[in-house]
Amino acid sequence: MSWKDQYNKWTSFTALESEWKQALDERQGNEGELEDCFYKNLEFGTGGMRGEIGPGPNRMNTYTIRRAAEGLARFIEKQGSEAKKRGVAIAFDSRHKSRQFALESALTLGNHGIRSYLFHDLRPTPELSFAVRHLNANAGIVITASHNPPEYNGFKVYGEDGGQLPPGPADELVRFVNEIEDELNIGVADELELKSSRLLQVVSDEIDEAYNSELQSILVKKDIIEEYGNKVKVVFTPLHGAANIPVRRVLESSGFSQVTVVPEQELPDPNFSTVKSPNPEEHAAFELAIKLGKELEADVLLATDPDGDRVGVAVKNPDGEYVVLTGNQTGALMLDYILSQKKEQQVLPENGVVLKTIVTSEIGRAVADHYNLKTVDTLTGFKFIGEKIKEYEQTGEHSFLFGYEESYGYLIGDFVRDKDAVQACLLAAELAAYYKSREMNLYDGLIELFDKYGYYQEGLESLTLKGKAGIEQINQILASFRKTPPTNLEGNKVVTVEDYKSSVATNILTGEEEVIQLPTSNVLKYKLEDGSWFCIRPSGTEPKIKFYFGVNKETLEESKKSLELLKQAVMNLVHTLT
Repeated sequence: MSWKDQYNKWTSFTALESEWKQALDERQGNEGELEDCFYKNLEFGTGGMRGEIGPGPNRMNTYTIRRAAEGLARFIEKQGSEAKKRGVAIAFDSRHKSRQFALESALTLGNHGIRSYLFHDLRPTPELSFAVRHLNANAGIVITASHNPPEYNGFKVYGEDGGQLPPGPADELVRFVNEIEDELNIGVADELELKSSRLLQVVSDEIDEAYNSELQSILVKKDIIEEYGNKVKVVFTPLHGAANIPVRRVLESSGFSQVTVVPEQELPDPNFSTVKSPNPEEHAAFELAIKLGKELEADVLLATDPDGDRVGVAVKNPDGEYVVLTGNQTGALMLDYILSQKKEQQVLPENGVVLKTIVTSEIGRAVADHYNLKTVDTLTGFKFIGEKIKEYEQTGEHSFLFGYEESYGYLIGDFVRDKDAVQACLLAAELAAYYKSREMNLYDGLIELFDKYGYYQEGLESLTLKGKAGIEQINQILASFRKTPPTNLEGNKVVTVEDYKSSVATNILTGEEEVIQLPTSNVLKYKLEDGSWFCIRPSGTEPKIKFYFGVNKETLEESKKSLELLKQAVMNLVHTLT
């Protein structure tokens, strides 16, 4: 069906909700935008879907939400009556239409006799993961677009273990969703009838209390907090998102009494009006936190993204200026602290494992090696870390100790099966107390780690390429690097090419090949002669192609210089293709 046929289907649908009819009217005359709204269905992938809010099958709206929820309902129905009875936990963030989309999901599920547990107000994504396990639900839904711009929203699906669905079940769910051709005529149940029959239950504060209680279990050295918790000054910003109350609650209940929230960013705001991007990876998001931190002489600044699964950390450098640590740096600090303290307490398991993604710094492996522990790499996406936790829980092969990714995602306690900014905020505050007890801060601790393990530096470059033409450009860049891989970058030979689409790692000096034991993914990674590396992957949630870089040299200055040279060499190649 052409985009114009789809457009005509929508405009002739007499029951079309008025807001989407108005949205179509506003786009009259803009054929390019209308084509983008209607030329395809919004892609439902293995983690769910995400897109701009608007009319048409390629946008987030009432009807595409119902289509996603209908696919999930059919997926659950296939599992039988017990799965329907166990039901689905549903949470939502502070974005435009999140509350409405959460309710639409529940009404669609209820039309199939599937119970829903709907949070009455916004909650962070990790609490949804916890709730699925706590309620023994069959699945979970979060309405969120994480740190995307304000015009976006999304629909994420979780399995019964509280993790995002692994490839097999995820592929089956995608098939169910893709089989639904007419999103406009999906049946929904009546809200009052569902509530009276208990098929729609509003979740009480009991989940909050249970989650907060479990969070106490991640504390590593409670005596440090007892002595220094009331001396650590924390500035926190939820960036208008869902983590405000949970983070404040756990810090206060754990003994951190000097927590100040950035007042301009405390309350939910779907427009994220105080920041250009509600993403703690963007250093500009810390502007107000840094201003307040200077006034209060804060020890640590914390910023969470809108759905509360990522956190950025900023601390003072030797010049007295606040600097935002990278996700790799924060992760290394957390990891070394956890392992060193557990070893000191003689509770470090011999079969312990650290989980990280293929684009996360190798300093994590160096830290784990120091403690004679195994590091396991996964594909990018925390669902793969959650999948490994579940596997090791079932086999007993390893004991999970820490999981993280460079994009500010961390997990300490496996009562959640996705990255958890609430956990990470608590551990970051404990780290601040620990270093304060040593008359240091987290920046001092980072330099101490570099001195011990090597001066690792990482970087990220992104190209935003929107629309149909953008997708074609992204595919062209990947195809070119795949067909003609670089062999030498500024005198630095490329030694290994890892193609995660073909699952083959090739030593281009010897021609030897090795099978990559990971699920297939459209990702390329290149390892160079001096131990540095770069990786290319399209974003799964945004119209971007990302380029990751990592180096390790003898000094911080050498590492920074080497990183810039590597980035420049690779991006020069990329720009010849765009």
